[in-house]
Amino acid sequence: MKIDRLVSILVILLRRKRIQAKELAQMFEVSVRTILRDVEAINLAGIPIVTYQGANGGIGIAEGYRLDKSILTEDDMADIIATLKGAAKTLPDRRHEILMEKFKSILSSSQLEAVNSKANQLVIDHSPWGDDKSLKAKAALIRKAIEDNKELEFTYTDIEGGRTARRVEPYSLILKAQKWYLYGWCHLRQDFRLFKLSRIGEFTVSDMSFVKRKMPLEEYPWESEWQKPKDMVSLQLIFERVMKSIIVDFFGSDIEELEDGRLLINACMPENNWLYGFILSFGDQVEVINPPHIRTIIKEISEKIYRKYI
Repeated sequence: MKIDRLVSILVILLRRKRIQAKELAQMFEVSVRTILRDVEAINLAGIPIVTYQGANGGIGIAEGYRLDKSILTEDDMADIIATLKGAAKTLPDRRHEILMEKFKSILSSSQLEAVNSKANQLVIDHSPWGDDKSLKAKAALIRKAIEDNKELEFTYTDIEGGRTARRVEPYSLILKAQKWYLYGWCHLRQDFRLFKLSRIGEFTVSDMSFVKRKMPLEEYPWESEWQKPKDMVSLQLIFERVMKSIIVDFFGSDIEELEDGRLLINACMPENNWLYGFILSFGDQVEVINPPHIRTIIKEISEKIYRKYI
């Protein structure tokens, strides 16, 4: 059951005295039975929906019941529209744009002008600079597989470069730090796993359907997988003073300035090849102080790079 369809049906019922279930089914390209289930959900939410018989019959809100259209303030509407704009920008899905228009349709011209003005005060754009259309297309296909309860088959390259064939039951499509991830049940690992979309290759949507498993209890279970204690390392890094504006972007403002003007950062990060590359990306503007084994690894990698150019 889709929340955007429920909201859309409610908006239609606010605007029209009654409408036939068959017409709603055609609008949303679902069965009449699905529409009747949606209507029952709206009814259970406390909005009395009745069915009128006869030639001019159909589904409508019970006579005498008044749903206050101002239950959402202009600020509420502005925040919703700003969020929907951000979602539409990030993932190609016509439904976000349609839902925005449906929200706007219940507003007067003066209200719409005020809401649009407030919506433009907050712009949410999670998309990276540039436009990776292939990654967005992959995300859209995965979202459809999640909706249809279809398994995915793909090859996956992990952070260490290992390549494995995976069969996954998809549950959530996640946009975090401008990167797309898939969260689902992996048959190879027999557990829920997080997959970075950019590392998914040879991707196909299977004809195999699946029954949803019980999800982990925490609200965002992938967070615990992302920051497993055994993978984390406490770092002490010293940056040259000229790097201050850049390191604030990465580490925030919790920076200790040393007597010589250099900047000390204490951070806890996952230890893997990405970390080594991240440190090396700062060139000679950073020095690893602790832990000693990370200092040694960076030294060895730097020596290998040097030998390539002599």
